[in-house]
Amino acid sequence: MTPGPAGAVVLRRSIQVTCSASVGFYAFLYGLQQPAAALYALFTPIALGLLSTIPGTGRQQAWITLGTLPFGVVLVALGTALAGSTAAAVGGMLIVGFLLTFSVVAGPRTAGPAPGLQLLYILACFPPYAPQTLGARLTGVAVGVALLALCQVFVLSGPPATSFRILLADTLEAAAAAAADPTRVPAARLRELSEGMRLSQVPPGERPTGPGRRDRALAQTGAAARRIVDQLASQSTASMTPGAPPRTDRPSAALRERVARTCKEMSAALRAGEPPPAADALEKAIRRFQAERTPRAADPADPGADTGVLRRQAAVLTLAESTWVAVTALGVAVVGRGSAPLPPRELFWYADLPTTQLWARRIAGNATHRSVWFQNAVRVACGLALARLVAGTLDLAHGFWVLLAVLTLGRTTVGATWRAVRQAMVGNLVGAVAAGALLIALGRHLDAYAVLLVPGMLIAFALGPRLGIAYAQGLFTLVVSLAFAQITPTTWRLSEARIVDVVTGSVIGLLCGLLAWPAGARREVRRTMASLLRSCGTLVPATVEALLASTAPSPPATLPTLHHLRLAEAAYAQFRSEPPAAWEGTQADWHGVLIVAYHTVLGAQRLPCFEAPLPDVPPDAGAWARRTAAELTADADRIAAHFTTVERHAPGRRPPGPPLPEHHLALPTLVDLEVWLTDIDRQLTRIEDSVRLKT
Repeated sequence: MTPGPAGAVVLRRSIQVTCSASVGFYAFLYGLQQPAAALYALFTPIALGLLSTIPGTGRQQAWITLGTLPFGVVLVALGTALAGSTAAAVGGMLIVGFLLTFSVVAGPRTAGPAPGLQLLYILACFPPYAPQTLGARLTGVAVGVALLALCQVFVLSGPPATSFRILLADTLEAAAAAAADPTRVPAARLRELSEGMRLSQVPPGERPTGPGRRDRALAQTGAAARRIVDQLASQSTASMTPGAPPRTDRPSAALRERVARTCKEMSAALRAGEPPPAADALEKAIRRFQAERTPRAADPADPGADTGVLRRQAAVLTLAESTWVAVTALGVAVVGRGSAPLPPRELFWYADLPTTQLWARRIAGNATHRSVWFQNAVRVACGLALARLVAGTLDLAHGFWVLLAVLTLGRTTVGATWRAVRQAMVGNLVGAVAAGALLIALGRHLDAYAVLLVPGMLIAFALGPRLGIAYAQGLFTLVVSLAFAQITPTTWRLSEARIVDVVTGSVIGLLCGLLAWPAGARREVRRTMASLLRSCGTLVPATVEALLASTAPSPPATLPTLHHLRLAEAAYAQFRSEPPAAWEGTQADWHGVLIVAYHTVLGAQRLPCFEAPLPDVPPDAGAWARRTAAELTADADRIAAHFTTVERHAPGRRPPGPPLPEHHLALPTLVDLEVWLTDIDRQLTRIEDSVRLKT
């Protein structure tokens, strides 16, 4: 059977790790008679190549691997220094375990090697306390890293991943074609491109998820590009509906042409690696569009004030605003600080902040017990520290296996941890029996172990990840036995020691999983989604008041909502990664909550920025806007309360309020506001319906 893409990746990785680990191991053990260096040259590629998930392919992985060398050297030196004292080793394990696990806040490129670096520290911080071997250990680490990087480049490096810039350029190129002529790109193709721009669909090494300015700006550009193609898909579908009114009018046609040109120029700049076009031309086109549509709509008796035309104009204006966000953010990503004036400032709050401050904000924003990243870091750190304390106090032989079991078998829910532990127990038992029989049969024939190690590693590393935890643990037990039998005199009791250590580590992992957030993201996703909805609810009336103010409107503060949005996204991502359970079917439409948050935040930022002020708004229109905003806030609060209440019942839906008086729809700003409020109401209703169906 031909392996699929995932199987090909596993096979490629297993060959790379086997080659790099075996070359370093044999060279040090048999060529230089340096067993300490041989041990670290063996485990370094295993740690960084198998236990870690380094994103990218070929040269990308090699550069990330080489970048871990300074950290690996520091951790091995620290572990070697602390190994003489159980208390010091436990304290170091607590700190190192937390920092490495919490590094996920920096994105996959930084967090990918963290488990492997964790293993290097674990290996070094166990007795015997042998500071005289530090040089050999560091040499083994350096050689192991270098060999793995070379194999990642020259041994089955794999096809290069499509960069995020190319994905973005393809999406914007299709958007330009669709904006110029909706019939050129089918709506299905536009939606397909939108799905492809989701970060979960982007190769991990290409995801702009770091805390720096460039990644933040590229992520914002990608989100804006998704909105552009989604809006074009919706407008294309509406224009092709039988009996639909004409697609556009003259001001809308001119603005769509400018949108198409801007998207085409952005796509070309991304492909050529050049700065994108300035946002000034598009912003002037937006202002001109507003000036042209306002006089036509000022007189309700004017046929140009037809509400259908104004609503279609509102859709075109929203499309242009999304394009303006995309081109401005892309300028920040390419040019950097001070690239252009950026009103509203809060929409691009990160643009002029130093990198250190951006990192500090990302870390501080997740340094809360409501962050699933913080919870996971605390759980792992406590489990590793407790395992080190138990192994050191009981003086367990090969005690690092206790910590390795905690590190590899721990999951975000106690149920998933128990399932992993059960399978690992079976695999280790079978593997230990097989390894014991092999050690008894071969005795001290080192040449036999040397011959069997390479095919053993290749089989274990290639088949273990594909066949499951039980096979992976059993095969790894055989590999460990073959390696240690060549370093020191070994008997069948090595297998016995591994079983005892793995069982001990499994019990500690289960205990930590039971005491520290045992339900994983189940409860946290409810809390964070509820907080996000409440925060969005406060933005709606604030935005309405900004538009109804007698002075020039200014956007309300959206940074608190963006903070809640990031916590909710992290909780939702972990929730989706956890195994399905019986309670999962009772959850609400969490993705819908994220969508309504995006829509609310974007409207709160763009409407006061681009819309004309309404100082002389008719009293009944102002009362309608304030009443609708208050109702939406109440809806959001009611749904949020359902998420966090112990006794959960389907929230009661309010009767729909009266629409905006028809004669006020001639005011374009009110039409745009009505479209925004109506979309929020529709999305909240969809979330409410999902709760009713699943309660």
